[in-house]
Order: sequence, then structure tokens, then C-alpha cells
Amino acid sequence: FFFPIRIQRPCVVRIVSRSRVTRTMLSSTALRTLARRAASSTSARRFASSGAGATSRAETESATQTAAYLTAGGALLAFACTSQAGKQEATATLGFGSTKKVEEAVAKTEDKFATYWPRNIMILFGPPGSGKGTQGPKIEDLLTIPQLSTGDMLRAAVVAKTEVGLKAAAVMKAGGLVSDDIVVGIIRDRIREPDCKFGFILDGFPRTLVQAKALDKMLAEEGATVTKVIELQVPDEVLEERICGRWIHKKSGRSYHVKYAPPKSMKVGADGKPIAESMLDDETGEPLMQRPDDTASALVKRLKGYHSETVPILDHYSPFGV
Repeated sequence: FFFPIRIQRPCVVRIVSRSRVTRTMLSSTALRTLARRAASSTSARRFASSGAGATSRAETESATQTAAYLTAGGALLAFACTSQAGKQEATATLGFGSTKKVEEAVAKTEDKFATYWPRNIMILFGPPGSGKGTQGPKIEDLLTIPQLSTGDMLRAAVVAKTEVGLKAAAVMKAGGLVSDDIVVGIIRDRIREPDCKFGFILDGFPRTLVQAKALDKMLAEEGATVTKVIELQVPDEVLEERICGRWIHKKSGRSYHVKYAPPKSMKVGADGKPIAESMLDDETGEPLMQRPDDTASALVKRLKGYHSETVPILDHYSPFGV
């Protein structure tokens, strides 16, 4: 049988996570608009056609309306799952309240997306000073997938004493460089965690074509592949201004810039350059420092190395439409 559906109040999809609560509000008007569009969809027509035995025009219209709202509701559920991918806990309300069945349906849909939908695997490239540290977290929040730093993953694996972490610890203790195989192994372990089931962002890896091919092989074994590659392009002269004007507070990692974010204590000498003794942290009053490689001469070498290593990786992924 068919039954009329009426939305009496705004439809709310509420996504709850440990870190914050995000709400997406869709008014009943928006849902009705979605329903009208859904009424012409293939799913709606198939659903409505099952009411071919309806004896009146009113019953046929009721069947079509019901199909439209059900299609719209399904689209809304899919929206709730996919747009908030990576959340640990989710509850959904579709006008008639949150129930255990709805929560189970959402979880089931999420599992299907995680199993059958390609994971959103992104590699973020950019020369030093291009803004990866600024743009990365914004992309992470937008896509709700974690940004993975090889350095952070390496330290976490060592602390957790995983099999790969123990190998890395032994190499570092001996003063050697961690091999590509070990790094790829650490990434493999990390991306198997629940927060990566919809995808992740790699920052700082791969740095060479050999590493890129090793990453591709590992992802293929996991049934995945790189889907996006983003390179932040900034003119070298702008990078020089950003890098050479950067000062940091060593203990906290707080960063300042003589032009864009100067410390309150900064004083400028007759030559127009900041006086080193006046560069103090705003919160602690402790002296700031410049990294040894945050100089014009060091930047030239870093940029040369970056371009020579990165261009082959971009060329590697380009034929695949990434």
C-alpha cells in the first residue's frame, strides 16, 4: 500500500564526534524541492510503477509522491554518510526522530561506502614555504579524512612498538636512515585504522619516483589507489620572502613572520631589518630563532632538490588522470 508523507518540521542530520558536533540543517522546503527532482528519477518511476493497479488518479499521484520522498530521504541518508566520512559516531534524524534502526542503517551504508566506493587518497606536494601546513588542515576538515605525516607516523610506530616500528627504532639507534620499505610498512599499518577507511592525505611522502612506485604497489595490495595529487605552486621570490622572514619559538613550535605575523616585541633597525634581540615569543617572552636552512642560499638548494624530485612523481601520476 502507499501512504502520504508530510514533513512537519525541519529535517536535521546531526553528526556527533568526539572532537566536535557538526550539524547540517535542511529545511522541509529544501527536502520538498529535492523530492520534486527525485520524482522524475528512474528509482522513483520504478517505485511508482508498482502502483499500476491504482484505481484513481489520486492514488497514482500519492504513489509518485511517496516514491519521491523516499528517494529524497535515501539521498539525504547518503549525503549524511558521505559528507561526514571518517566520523567515529553518527546519529541521524529525519523528521521523525533518531532510532536504533536509523543508526544501524547509517552504519551499514557507511560500511558499504568504505567497502565498495574508492577511498579518497590524496598526496599533497609543495615546496618549502608553500603553505602545506596551512592548507593541509583545511583540506582535512573539508573532506573529513586524516592528514598523515610520515614523521608523526614513524614516531607513533616506534612508541607503539609495532613490528615495523621496532625495525625503524633499530635503524635509527644505529644512526642509519629508515628505508623506503619500512616507511611504506608504517603507512600500511596506519591506513588500516578506522579513521582512514574513507581515505587519507599523505604529506611528505612519496618524495621520489621509487617511493611513489612502492606506495602504488602497497595500495594495490590493499585494494586502493591514489585518486588525487595536489601541488601547491608558489613563485620562488615569494617563497624566499616567506622563508627568510620566518622566526619560530623552539619549545612550542609557534611561528612568526617579520612581515605577516611579527611578534609584539619586534623592533626594526636602521637597515629596515628586525633586531634579533627584540624577537621574543608573545606568550613566554623567550627568544625566537631562525632555522639554519631558512636562508636565501639554503632555499635555492632546497628548491632545486624539490623540483628535481617532484616533477617525475607528477609525470608518473599524470597519465592515469590523477
